[in-house]
Amino acid sequence: MAKLRLTKNELKKQKESLKRFTRYLPTLELKKQQLVVEIKKTDETVKELKVKIKEIEKDLDTWVGLFAEEVSLERLLKIKNINTEETNIAGIDIPLFNSVEFDEIAYDYMTTPLWVDKALSIMKELISLYIQIQVYLKQQRILKEELRVTVQRINLFDKVMIPQAKNHIRVIQIYLGDLQTAEVVRGKIAKSKLAKKSKMADA
Repeated sequence: MAKLRLTKNELKKQKESLKRFTRYLPTLELKKQQLVVEIKKTDETVKELKVKIKEIEKDLDTWVGLFAEEVSLERLLKIKNINTEETNIAGIDIPLFNSVEFDEIAYDYMTTPLWVDKALSIMKELISLYIQIQVYLKQQRILKEELRVTVQRINLFDKVMIPQAKNHIRVIQIYLGDLQTAEVVRGKIAKSKLAKKSKMADA
């Protein structure tokens, strides 16, 4: 660390730094609050999506025996594209789920059981929900990492930079105050000496 210069210029510099740090700290605190809220939102959304998946899977149990028929749903169900976009939360870019596109795979309606249409529709919904969960979990990872960095910065400003700047200002002010006092004392001594010389000359 560079040695602290005990000068008026350095005092000005430290005061400006303190002003900057104290102005920036509330912004970081606000960002932290926003991130905590957004992380909570993503957590609640993931829980809601998982509940929805359980409800669909429970509904599937009522006619799951039909899956015993020789129909390969995997062959009829191929993901073409996962559509996402980016949105900005608290100054950072996070992915946002839009939709899932599936390949339209043709099959013979005459030889395929009637339940296949319904099964494919449900499977598409389930896959979409699982992908949404993955996107929200990715959001959460990004937000949590940003929260970790933000908390580190808050601690740096609050516990290191601001107290350090305040201490530097105090040290410089004491030093400059002592210098000023010493100058006043020297001035008085010099004045006193001049007065004595003047008296001696008059005598």
